[in-house]
Amino acid sequence: MASTPPSPATEPAVWDTMGKPLMGEEAEEPVEYAFMNEAEVMPEKSQEPDTLAPYNPSHTFEHDLIHTKIEISFDWAKKRANGTATLTMRPWFYPTDKVTLDAKNFDIKSVALDGKSEQLKYDYNNEQLTIHLSKTYTRNEEFKVAIQYTAKPDERESIGGSAAITQDKGLYFINADGADKDKPMQIWTQGETESNSFWFPTVDKPNERCTQEMYITVENKFKTLSNGVMVSSKKNADGTRTDYWKMDKPHAPYLFMMAIGEYAVVKDKWRGIDVDYYVEPKYEPYARDIYPYTTEMLDFFSNKLGYAYPWSKFSQVVVRDYVSGAMENTTAVIFGEFMQKNKRELLDDHMTNEKVVAHEMFHHWFGDLVTTESWSNLTLNEGFANYSEYLWLEHKHGKDEADFHEMQERQGYVFSAAGGGHPLIHFGYDNREDMFDAHSYNKGGAILHMLRAQIGDDAFFTGLQRYLKKNEYTDVEAHELRLIFEDVTGQDLNWFFNQWFFSAGHPNLDIDYGWDENTKKASVTITQTQEGEGVVRVFDLPLTVDLYDATGKVTEEFIRLTKRSQTFTFDAPTRPALINTDVEKTLLAVKRDNHTPEEWAFMYRNVPQFLARWEAIEALEDDKSGIAEQVYEAALKDKFYAIRQKALQYVDPEKPEVLSVIAEMADKDTDPGVKSIAMQILGETGDKKYVPLLQKGLGADQAYSVVSAALSGLTKLDPQAAVAASKVLQNDDSDAIIPVLTELYGDNPDRANLPFFEQKIDKVDYAGAFSFFENYRKFLVGIGDPALIGSAIDRFKNIALDGTTSQWRRFGATKAIADIRNYFREKGEVDNVTALRGILSEIKEKETDATLKLYYNMFDEP
Repeated sequence: MASTPPSPATEPAVWDTMGKPLMGEEAEEPVEYAFMNEAEVMPEKSQEPDTLAPYNPSHTFEHDLIHTKIEISFDWAKKRANGTATLTMRPWFYPTDKVTLDAKNFDIKSVALDGKSEQLKYDYNNEQLTIHLSKTYTRNEEFKVAIQYTAKPDERESIGGSAAITQDKGLYFINADGADKDKPMQIWTQGETESNSFWFPTVDKPNERCTQEMYITVENKFKTLSNGVMVSSKKNADGTRTDYWKMDKPHAPYLFMMAIGEYAVVKDKWRGIDVDYYVEPKYEPYARDIYPYTTEMLDFFSNKLGYAYPWSKFSQVVVRDYVSGAMENTTAVIFGEFMQKNKRELLDDHMTNEKVVAHEMFHHWFGDLVTTESWSNLTLNEGFANYSEYLWLEHKHGKDEADFHEMQERQGYVFSAAGGGHPLIHFGYDNREDMFDAHSYNKGGAILHMLRAQIGDDAFFTGLQRYLKKNEYTDVEAHELRLIFEDVTGQDLNWFFNQWFFSAGHPNLDIDYGWDENTKKASVTITQTQEGEGVVRVFDLPLTVDLYDATGKVTEEFIRLTKRSQTFTFDAPTRPALINTDVEKTLLAVKRDNHTPEEWAFMYRNVPQFLARWEAIEALEDDKSGIAEQVYEAALKDKFYAIRQKALQYVDPEKPEVLSVIAEMADKDTDPGVKSIAMQILGETGDKKYVPLLQKGLGADQAYSVVSAALSGLTKLDPQAAVAASKVLQNDDSDAIIPVLTELYGDNPDRANLPFFEQKIDKVDYAGAFSFFENYRKFLVGIGDPALIGSAIDRFKNIALDGTTSQWRRFGATKAIADIRNYFREKGEVDNVTALRGILSEIKEKETDATLKLYYNMFDEP
């Protein structure tokens, strides 16, 4: 499971409570903070309780669910599903004459043993269906119960949800009446955590698993997708079609899925199995780019794990209005619409697609093949999927890229844990949805990275292979992972699992360095400062320390921190130029590494790891000695794009030699982010000699971020050239282009650009709507035509009163009207002011959203 990823940025993104990207449209702007300097783990202490601590156990088995057959059709008008579920079961151990199923908000039509007409008695409380069987069954006897029902996912008093999975309806009808011509009609499902029981009766627990058949009846224009392979597709006399999907290997009920819509399907093969890419038809040319390197990833993960992809196909589908980021439904992954991009958009943001595809694919081993036995152990699904992103990036793009990603993941966890956090294996959660946070994801992945460093690659991947083989098609808890690694390594790893999996927090380290000229000894003093209830007071930390002499020669030392404060000494005939603690930078910790500016500069120039170079760049931010300036200028030519981006923020472009390098970066750097930052800097110089270079950045082969920066810079250097160049971009609906053009046309009003605003007004949304309406207002008053302004006000009013459009658009339109009122007031046009005052009162009166009403108060006149 992944949540919506934020837009790519040089600065690390902060994960919300789900710990993944808030995969995106629903994501807030990332909060920036200094990972190495600020975060502390210091929760408040509480009084010792007199009762047992909360404990959420794994599901207790009363029956074994062996097989589920679902026959389902849909009532689009009512947003209902009509189904018959036939469940093959047997008692788990004890004899029983009844069975209880999760079945939420159904109309139950019929309950009988399969093939029997006699109805069985049942009790139903709208959450669980308890069926009284016709006899007592033993654990050696199977029975099949058939339940005919209607699922009503939208007909509930309240819809649940969480930050990670915003709704829990299970079954979703999108544009069911087809009224929105810009949105396809779709049906899709989202089962995690326990929401599939809103559309079929089951034992909706993660430690349950069964095989599956799905008979899905739809209008012939729709394509369907479900788990397993399509066995047959039969056209019916009434114009519908029934597709039969079969999953012959057992998996958890929360992984059952359907997706229905008018899709284009692009097909691949991998080792004889189907690999299918479902996209909306206009994205068909980019399907393999939207799901990048899919077959290569299947190869890589199969080989890396020593366990070939175990399922019968691998399909991926994008749906509209998804309630999360992506979901690892077995053999049929669902993604939110943030994934659908054309080739040009992917130039800026291909990493997001790569990481999410890797994440959901890896779940097919860790989550689908081997499944957490309870939500308390969720990191056994999500920590591994999180770490798959590192593995893929390391393989495909190199260690710098992987380490950059891992740094961002760690920062997301540290920020979320600043108030105290909880154990990674967390039996005391308040709500199972709370487990989808930066602990289960980010911290889980970081701990696996540390474990890999601790025991070595060979042992780590051998352990994973054994773990998968031993536990295939079943459920697990964290101790089973520990026991595997202990068997492989021969080591007792309780110390590692106890502090990292079963306790809260992470180390906060103050690190000081010294050298005694008399004894010729160098020293490292490390003090653990973390505090708080449940937080480990003294972490057991094996670390590597490198001592560099002035020539760059390295002496490697190994230490083990086992005390709250501990000093380690090493032979050093001369003062070390640098002592580098935690050489590989794999430790999940907040560090105050007390180096001098000279030492940080030496680290940047001599230590190859990305994180060492990054730490040096950040640590020198406040240095005024001139050392930092030299490092930043050198970093403009760093091999890794993120450091080049960061260096551009710190260098002095008024130095001619620096500006020359920046111009070269704007022209030739291979990273769109670097090029766009460099072009922004050139735009601020006021020097028109850079106009041709910026015009070059408007080429059709350039990423949108580069085009946006080039046009913005050109606007500052030569507005008329920018307006002329903008004409070829007016038909582009990219979120990166529209804001730049609206600002350009707002600052340089020309009636010839009116069609641009009139065409784009129905397309802008989210935060982009604010700048659009503001610049449209500037354009209108700049032209100064009363008829034009009046016509636009009518359109703004209609948007502001349209309860079906977004709050962003309603607010933007209302604010534009208020600002035009102020414009008329400054001109002394009393009648226009009075008219607009009435419109604003009507908008405020009819607005149903309490928050918007509150915001509208700011538009009241003094």
